[in-house]
Amino acid sequence: MSDFQLVYEDFDPGQEGLREALTSTGNGYFCARGFAEWEDADGTHYPGTYAHGVYDRRTSVLGVQPLPNEDLVNLPNGLVLKLRIEGDEPFALQDVQLLHYRHAYDFRNALLLRELTFRDDQGRETSLHTRRFVSMHRMHQAAIAWDLTPLNWSGNVEVVSAVDGRVVNQGVARYRQLEGRHLDPQGPRIEGNDVIALKARTRQSRIEVALAARTRVFRGDEEVQVVRTTYQTEDYVQQVLAFPVGEAVTTRVEKSLAFYSSRDRGISEPLEAAVKGAARYPRFAEAFQGHLEAWNELWEACDVALPHEESVQFLLRFHTAHLLQVCSRLTSHHDAGVLARGLNGEAYRGHVFWDELFVYPFLNLRLPLISRGLLLYRYRRIGEAREAARAAGYRGAMYPWQSGSDGQEETPTTHLNPISRKWEPDLSRNQRHVGAAIFYAAWHYHLATNDFDFLRDWGAEMMLEIARFWASIAHYDRQRDRWEIHGVMGPDEFHEKYPGSAQGGLRNNAYTNVMAAWIAETAQRVLDLLPASRRAALRARIGLTDEEVDTWRAMSRRMYVPFHADGVISQFEGYEDLEELDWEGLRARHGNIQRLDRILRAEGDDPNRYKAAKQADTLMLFYLFPDIELKRLFEQLGYDLRDDVVGRTIDYYDRRTSHGSTLSLIVHAGVLASIDPASSYERFLSALHSDVDDIQGGTTAEGIHTGVMAGTLDLVQRIYLGAEIHDGVVFFKPRLLGRLDGLSLLMQFRGTPIRVLVQGQELSVEALEEGFSQPVSVGVGKVVCELGAGQQCSFTLGSTVEIA
Repeated sequence: MSDFQLVYEDFDPGQEGLREALTSTGNGYFCARGFAEWEDADGTHYPGTYAHGVYDRRTSVLGVQPLPNEDLVNLPNGLVLKLRIEGDEPFALQDVQLLHYRHAYDFRNALLLRELTFRDDQGRETSLHTRRFVSMHRMHQAAIAWDLTPLNWSGNVEVVSAVDGRVVNQGVARYRQLEGRHLDPQGPRIEGNDVIALKARTRQSRIEVALAARTRVFRGDEEVQVVRTTYQTEDYVQQVLAFPVGEAVTTRVEKSLAFYSSRDRGISEPLEAAVKGAARYPRFAEAFQGHLEAWNELWEACDVALPHEESVQFLLRFHTAHLLQVCSRLTSHHDAGVLARGLNGEAYRGHVFWDELFVYPFLNLRLPLISRGLLLYRYRRIGEAREAARAAGYRGAMYPWQSGSDGQEETPTTHLNPISRKWEPDLSRNQRHVGAAIFYAAWHYHLATNDFDFLRDWGAEMMLEIARFWASIAHYDRQRDRWEIHGVMGPDEFHEKYPGSAQGGLRNNAYTNVMAAWIAETAQRVLDLLPASRRAALRARIGLTDEEVDTWRAMSRRMYVPFHADGVISQFEGYEDLEELDWEGLRARHGNIQRLDRILRAEGDDPNRYKAAKQADTLMLFYLFPDIELKRLFEQLGYDLRDDVVGRTIDYYDRRTSHGSTLSLIVHAGVLASIDPASSYERFLSALHSDVDDIQGGTTAEGIHTGVMAGTLDLVQRIYLGAEIHDGVVFFKPRLLGRLDGLSLLMQFRGTPIRVLVQGQELSVEALEEGFSQPVSVGVGKVVCELGAGQQCSFTLGSTVEIA
């Protein structure tokens, strides 16, 4: 590892899928896995290219059961470059002797590099250095440069440059029984002497995609005259460039790729736009310079510097780079949501889950325009959410657990258990708490930005409709004098229903109920923030009645929360009556039991029987809300949330959670920060390493975990630095000070950039003059400072404050 390079010094076929995911290059619009350009899809390599919003729905038949699924489509591969020496078969890694191999990912600039020296079966030794990027400067461009040097021979070579539309979705083993063909060919095109192009259309969604490529050869600054031969079919086009090479003389091959789709704005037609783009793009060096400068700007806004924790610093930056390849300023040009597994794999079929809850905190305080665009993805699908609520007999908007193209429920009704190889029912669409996550994200975006335009025009409508849903799914129990919610699943996911029940859903999940109470209270604040005319118009438009608002008031004060007999918060009503699990026995038999639900079902057992969780559920409350706010909520509901109850609740579920989702590590690290700092930091480190070390044994190869990567950044900012917004003030409550020494980061609070620095026992905040908007208020404890442009405020933690 260097400061900004993830490096592999060997070729390991068993690890290539993981390395392809980790070294993907993207720009927030489209992304390509870090596959070698010369390799085809096989059991080792998987070329994959994906773009926001390019989904397609297909129906598979399992036996006689139709199973519809919508996938993020694996797009035509426009990065194909293959090398033939003296008419032999194209070079492939498994066919040569590797004398040197280095696969590196420079995440400072999202640049993929490979350096290799190989000896073929004729004894010829060749050096090949490759570089590749997807441009953060020119949204539609990707580029490759090859430096090819014969070391002990001279002769003739051919470089095959192709755009391959024969791709299918087959990157996730457990989906391969399902239909993976999504593209219908629309024909190739040859433009001039050196541009080839291919157009395809998704089979159901009818989205047109086009890729065009221009490939040229240079020695120094002089272009080499090559003999070009073109071959094409309806779904494949290639150009073979033939030219001589000399011993110890380096020849550069440059390929520039343009990608467009019919979802793009400002174009006439995708193929025409792609052809023009490929012909106009500059040479590799100039294109890369623009790409580098765009990344420099992003790092200025987003870098989290932690100089005394070298490995942590490395991985935080690695995670930042990957997050920005999924959600960048370019993403704001498109109708895009937060893909749970990024744009570099097919796990979860490229769907949008609640993972955005872990992504927004970092973006809100740096690149709020991106947050706004991602929230608008949800707003544009409010019609489907309303229809889902209406069809289920509710009011308002019931957002789906899995979302794709149009916002309808994409959660499959059955899934393959990879241990038993059996297809099992999937009831996870009952996780209605996704709507609570959207509401929470929209409200905290408002707190960070004070973006009243968003609130007035879109956010309020979405949030009020979510509140209406919770008011309609809840019911009043006269005997308890409490509001209750039945028939849902919490974040845990191991518990879909009660043991032996034929009906899905649980009663009074604590996380869901408390979130519903908080939403009911906050929705009233949203109404009050709107201008009177807009408030009246919006209420009339959505049919919001006084009776519903009265219900919100009642729910915010009388929502039921279940507790164990000893005062521990119950995950859901009846949880205390479940059986204890033989954790040690399971570990002895299976080793890794993160997905013990699959293990138990494969053994003929049922995880619904046991006190066990896949991931944090009740503890999500302690992660999302500061202590003082959560205690206020419980007190308002009529419950006493004492410190000993908090500690015992956290300990109770910590001992019964398998962490089958790496998001759980984030939450547990967060809730343990003030109780057990050492254990908190241990979980934080596990989360940091979860993708790069693939701790779940193969899942990262199917796509990085966007929420986890963003969640590690949120842990540093919101939990360890303690950055929280209350009443228009950014408060800091640093924890783990020994670990934070030297921490430096930039935030943008309500349009004003501020730099935060921790040195020893001192925390300083400076309001930067560049881009200064208005004075900002910052605080530690009860001390609050207002900063104007160029002013700095220094706090001696636990003691005094100085303003300069």
